[in-house]
Amino acid sequence: MVMTAEQNERLTRVAAGTPMGNLLRRYWHPVAPEAELLENPIKEIRLMGEDLVLYRTRNGSFGLIEPHCPHRRAAFKNGYVEEDGIRCSYHGWKFAPDGQCIEQPYEEAASGHTRYRQLVCALAYRAEAFAGLVWAYLGPAPAPLIPNWEAFTFANCYKQIMIHHVGCNWLQCQENSIDPVHFEWLHGNWIAGQDGITEGYAPRHLRLGFDRWDYGFAYRRLHEGDDEESNAWVTKRLSMMPNVFAPSHFEWRVPIDDENTLSIIWMFDRVAREREPFEQDVIPYWYRFDTDEYGHPYAQRVLDQDVLSWTGQGVIADRTKEHLGRSDAGLVMFRKQLEADLVAVEAGRDPMGVIRDAEVNRCIRYPNNMRDGIDNPPPTEVVHQSFAARKRALFPDGDDFFFLMAGQPPEITAEWKHALAMT
Repeated sequence: MVMTAEQNERLTRVAAGTPMGNLLRRYWHPVAPEAELLENPIKEIRLMGEDLVLYRTRNGSFGLIEPHCPHRRAAFKNGYVEEDGIRCSYHGWKFAPDGQCIEQPYEEAASGHTRYRQLVCALAYRAEAFAGLVWAYLGPAPAPLIPNWEAFTFANCYKQIMIHHVGCNWLQCQENSIDPVHFEWLHGNWIAGQDGITEGYAPRHLRLGFDRWDYGFAYRRLHEGDDEESNAWVTKRLSMMPNVFAPSHFEWRVPIDDENTLSIIWMFDRVAREREPFEQDVIPYWYRFDTDEYGHPYAQRVLDQDVLSWTGQGVIADRTKEHLGRSDAGLVMFRKQLEADLVAVEAGRDPMGVIRDAEVNRCIRYPNNMRDGIDNPPPTEVVHQSFAARKRALFPDGDDFFFLMAGQPPEITAEWKHALAMT
């Protein structure tokens, strides 16, 4: 499936009014940790090429509004929140989360009525908090439901949210989600290969399986020495439409604009039995470091390696020059589904994975056995042995344990280790 330049443009451009921009606006997207808005209730964001201001009112509602007040174009980022909306700091006009102006102090005092404010409305989109994240919906009404994935219902898990900026188009990030063979080379062999170590490479992939399910695709893989009872074959890794990867956590690739992506990771680890019952009032969050103290890009952890691979394809990958092979079968399935979803949206239908049935959304079960590890966790010592082996492989000379991404703050590391009974 070699693309033309026109097809590549159709799948990568995300501004309002573009085919892909229209498709992506049919879904809710996470845009910030809820805890961040508890610390500072106003946050500038950029989403699918639109500059916006996200805010949390004092009554706990969320709003997403254009950056400038419709009165005299002052910046809402300099405003302040009240019980029922956001107030512009320039002349005090206040706006509700739906964008309607609800107070114009001087106009109302001078005129003795409130009719003028009814004529003023700022551009606003829906924003809601769920599962420790703030989500945004930029599409037409009626909005679908925010998916209640099965992992959001898991008890006795330590959860954390990680955010990082990726300097490339969203599509090459998401295509990574349906590409199992890259694990062997990027995550298994790359560091050793750069160090000139050619012995002891990761086991080769011998067989791949790709399955459709209601919300996207799942892949399975067999390595050298594996059989069909192996975890890599039985526990399917999930790629959800249009921009979610769910191996044993969640990764969203949210378009900031055509050339930048917001990567949001929602991670959960089953706590040790001796820490039960376990609850978190607030899910902690942190931002990834791009480089170390010397300015060198991080490359030892899984997502650090992914980012280097995605951005290495260019700001927008030129798919007209690709030569796809058998390992790309899942990628071809994904691209064909995107094309089908573009056609569906253009015809006025919902794309794949949009959820409107509240009963279905009570808990969206995974087509794999992930819940088994939550309901029946392995003994604590087995978990510790696994982490110790990973540490020896990745960080033999340090105290680091966290394998996914660089930058975990010490206080979150301490909480995480305690929850897993490592301290």
